[in-house]
Amino acid sequence: MVVMSLFFVSCQEKDENLVPFSYDPEQVPTMITDSVTTLISDSGITRYKLVADEWWVFEKAADPYWYFPKGIYLERFTPDFSIEATVKADTAWYYSKKDLWRLKKNVHVENMKGELFDSEELYWDQKNEKVYSESYIVIKRGVTEIKGYGFESNQSMTDYRIFRPHDAKLPFSDRPVTDSLQIPADSSMVLSPNKPQELNIKEAKP
Repeated sequence: MVVMSLFFVSCQEKDENLVPFSYDPEQVPTMITDSVTTLISDSGITRYKLVADEWWVFEKAADPYWYFPKGIYLERFTPDFSIEATVKADTAWYYSKKDLWRLKKNVHVENMKGELFDSEELYWDQKNEKVYSESYIVIKRGVTEIKGYGFESNQSMTDYRIFRPHDAKLPFSDRPVTDSLQIPADSSMVLSPNKPQELNIKEAKP
């Protein structure tokens, strides 16, 4: 009886010394990894290479996400492992349930044709296979340079449009891009006649 009493008192003393612990799963990561280089598969096929200085995982958040506070570099591969597009950004979030990337600040994308896309913010919706933004964007394609607000594209960045273009520098015209500008028929850039101030750029076909 004496031994049991001492054990009971000891347990009570230990319980009194315990400190309640709670954390906000929206703010406290479940994992932090430094100097990450990894390959990501999609349906059993390697489709992405990811490089980041820091990778924070918030898997207990209401909307689980990854956070890359020190920037990210991504390569997207075709099924034959050719690089289809590269992506760089100063900060990035990936929402796993939505299969959605948010890329923020100094976002640079290059497609397999060497076209460059620069913006301060881009969203990459992998589930619906599209890239979009409401921010200002600059597209460089050889000597052609197109600027504007509002952007939408396929994942490979080869079929895209700018909703409010301006300040375009085209090799075949000195005039600014407007809804009345006529693009030559042999060009892969056409203005939509039914949607003023919308510039559609499609992949050129041989």
